[in-house]
Amino acid sequence: MQKLRHQIKHKTKHTTLHTSTNENKRWATFTYISPQIRKVTNIFKNTNVRIAFRYRNTIAKIIRPPKVHDIPPHNKWGIYQLKCNTCGRSYVGQTSRSLNIRFQEHIRYIRNNNPQSAYAQHILQNHHEYGQMNSIMTLLKPPNNPNLLIPYEQYCIQTLYREGKLIPEQSPGEINPQFQTVITPSLHIPHEQNSCTSACNTGSTQNQAHQSPNTQ
Repeated sequence: MQKLRHQIKHKTKHTTLHTSTNENKRWATFTYISPQIRKVTNIFKNTNVRIAFRYRNTIAKIIRPPKVHDIPPHNKWGIYQLKCNTCGRSYVGQTSRSLNIRFQEHIRYIRNNNPQSAYAQHILQNHHEYGQMNSIMTLLKPPNNPNLLIPYEQYCIQTLYREGKLIPEQSPGEINPQFQTVITPSLHIPHEQNSCTSACNTGSTQNQAHQSPNTQ
């Protein structure tokens, strides 16, 4: 019995000393980038600072799907369509800046009575009405290659022209024979705002097939 009491007393004393020692210890966390980090952590070897490592490539980060950053359509660039609220016809344009900036320019032309764009000319001369950007402006095609802005723009202009939806102030330009294989008098898509989008997507396939290696 006396031996058992001695063991309990010794164990209690040892536990108290161990707890006291742990309370004096401090922890520092380092990101493990390479084995060279050991040269830094060795500085704390004979101190009361304990070292812990954390890693960037965790299992959670590996199996987690990548985040998809949704950019609002009006913050993108490309081929766009502006609709007249009075007659329902549209203007097609292209910009390498955001659609929001280009929309503000069109509205400034109208408010300053400056028919610098065909859309502003249409609104001013016919005393028609325009609306908010979200209701009258549509992104038709955001091309990955800036060199394709003009071909896509002309393609969409001719599409709306053949459908009778282009404002008369905007010239359709010369008809490209390559476009005629897709743009036909019978072309009609129920959703008006998707009409040119569908035609442009079809034209994207053809343009990619005819691109030279230097433009790809």
